[in-house]
Amino acid sequence: MENKADVTRLRKWIAAARPWSFPASTMPVIFGTSLAVVAGGASLNPFYFLLAFLAMVILHAAANMLSDAFDFQRGLDRDVTPVSGAVVRGWLSVKDAKRGAAVLFVAGSAAGLALAGMTGRALLVVGAIGVAVGLFYTLLKYHALGDLAVFLDFGILGSLGAWIVQTRAFSWLPVIWAVPMAMLVSAILHANNWRDTVTDSEREVKTMASLLGDRRSLAYYGLLVFGPFALVFLFIVLPRLFPMPLRPMPWRFSIVVLALPMALRLWGRALRRRAPRKPLDFVILDGATAQLNLAFGLLYSAAAWLPRVLPFLGR
Repeated sequence: MENKADVTRLRKWIAAARPWSFPASTMPVIFGTSLAVVAGGASLNPFYFLLAFLAMVILHAAANMLSDAFDFQRGLDRDVTPVSGAVVRGWLSVKDAKRGAAVLFVAGSAAGLALAGMTGRALLVVGAIGVAVGLFYTLLKYHALGDLAVFLDFGILGSLGAWIVQTRAFSWLPVIWAVPMAMLVSAILHANNWRDTVTDSEREVKTMASLLGDRRSLAYYGLLVFGPFALVFLFIVLPRLFPMPLRPMPWRFSIVVLALPMALRLWGRALRRRAPRKPLDFVILDGATAQLNLAFGLLYSAAAWLPRVLPFLGR
């Protein structure tokens, strides 16, 4: 009986971390590491990669738990959905979630400090910004800055930090090329906030969705979902047509077009939000958008490694 209770308790804590959302934070680490090795000429250090990956997962879990606790405390996210955390489900108290978040923030920060000690001060700056954004994420979210927060933490900073871990140097390449993935992470949050517009407005919580309203939220979602594909095309074509300091993105990165059908299906769900084909189509649009982010990120990272598998795709 005791073992069964321990397993149940562990499942509740795992639910509180919302592991389904982890690809949003870990894909930039994979992408930044891939770029560092293939484009930056670094020798892959598996230990550094695993430590960076683990630190990002821990800090993401901490931010999730803290956000869930504050949202519930403020009267938000009271309805259980397939992607709800343990606080909303009543499995953990707000106090337990806050304590768990504090422990995870300390653990994740410790892992980041260890990495910075081994790889240099540049990572310390990037990591400090990332942890600060995570700590104050809920406050930022309540003032329409949540989209920017996840854009930075789970896109730009994640990719740049992973690059620095392997190369020990700063570069604009992982920053600029991470923008498409960062947009998709923002799309996940926007889909969540779009669904919760009514309850957020009732409790005077400002999000991009509540400020934009329904019709403009649709347009914004379309920009965040389809914009990454357009940006990849521009990164490939523009530097080849016009002189600019940014190196051209290799043509092989156009492989991300394989994820375009997923984006089109999501757009269909968004268009039918008032009359969905299935009752939960719009309710779980954020989770479905997270699947697009995962597919896009895997293709994007795989494109970096293709020359190692198929040398003739080196350009």
